[in-house]
Amino acid sequence: FHDYETFGTHPALDRPAQFAAIRTDSEFNVIGEPEVFYCKPADDYLPQPGAVLITGITPQEARAKGENEAAFAARIHSLFTVPKTCILGYNNVRFDDEVTRNVFYRNFYDPYAWSWQHDNSRWDLLDVMRACYALRPEGINWPENDDGLPSFRLEHLTKANGIEHSNAHDAMADVYATIAMAKLVKTRQPRLFDYLFTHRNKHKLMALIDVPQMKPLVHVSGMFGAWRGNTSWVAPLAWHPENRNAVIMVDLAGDISPLLELDSDTLRERLYTAKADLGDNAAVPVKLVHINKCPVLAQANTLRPEDADRLGINRQHCLDNLKILRENPQVREKVVAIFAEAEPFTPSENVDAQLYNGFFSDADRAAMKIVLETEPRNLPALDITFVDKRIEKLLFNYRARNFPGTLDYAEQQRWLEHRRQV
Repeated sequence: FHDYETFGTHPALDRPAQFAAIRTDSEFNVIGEPEVFYCKPADDYLPQPGAVLITGITPQEARAKGENEAAFAARIHSLFTVPKTCILGYNNVRFDDEVTRNVFYRNFYDPYAWSWQHDNSRWDLLDVMRACYALRPEGINWPENDDGLPSFRLEHLTKANGIEHSNAHDAMADVYATIAMAKLVKTRQPRLFDYLFTHRNKHKLMALIDVPQMKPLVHVSGMFGAWRGNTSWVAPLAWHPENRNAVIMVDLAGDISPLLELDSDTLRERLYTAKADLGDNAAVPVKLVHINKCPVLAQANTLRPEDADRLGINRQHCLDNLKILRENPQVREKVVAIFAEAEPFTPSENVDAQLYNGFFSDADRAAMKIVLETEPRNLPALDITFVDKRIEKLLFNYRARNFPGTLDYAEQQRWLEHRRQV
């Protein structure tokens, strides 16, 4: 179980302040020592003041207590790469895991291997709590926010269920709170807990997905919104044309008329239009489900009629939509065409933001391993060539941020110029 406190909300452009982790066995008994350590912010980075107000960790404190990011990354890497480890947290798939990937990317570790190599896996308790509320709510108190909607904020859930969580937004306090919530679900709803734990694995999820038959499933996701318990019945229309970990699902509770009436270009434009700007146009009821991001998927009948009623999900409407889709298989080609063209996005010139520009080749990965194994003071003399354009820039940043003493005069001037531009 782990948690980061950070100096901002952007996993690539902001920096971690603190990391905490506790290893437990499958019954949540603590094994090994709790780990808490800080990361010294580099001298080309300014924290977001709002983040400092939330976490209470100032850059001065992180500088006094912390180590450079290279050492910080090394410690996390050694914890996460113990074989057969399941790495989990609360909202980690969307946030903490992205922080981990970017920290590893900046510091010459493989950004992905930690979560799958050596029988490792990852999981996220946030969607487990959402699924429990929607599908098997008995035995747990479910707090509401000011709008009368269910709240899945960790500090609200712990308070409603009498769990000690005095220091919210202290990484270690959040880790203990996450373990306590996991215990609660496992105790009160053991079958659901075990099902979701087993189905964190993408191969298990693939076995549920039947595209040719458009077999309906129940899906729990924050994208659906708390007003319907983050839940809907969905049907798989097609696999994504380029990303083999993504399946294109239709939200059966939505209005499917756009899928029947509009062409793929219009659908694509509408799909990427913010809800607020849609006006009277119906939203496109299509979403990607990434099977490598621990999504909650289960057989359609897992959502019981009384729970569908409680969440306001109209079963008959969903069944009618499914029948129409099965009678109109041409919809499949349309949705594949929507995703055949990349989502409009502006590439960044900043190497720190380029993690997802592509995987590194085996040769480059081997070269990066050599960088890690080289004494910092010997880095300037390292005679090594990289194919990927990013690595040269990453290496310069890595030296300047972590080992500024290795920069010669010209490099110091270049770094100074970079800091003026930030």
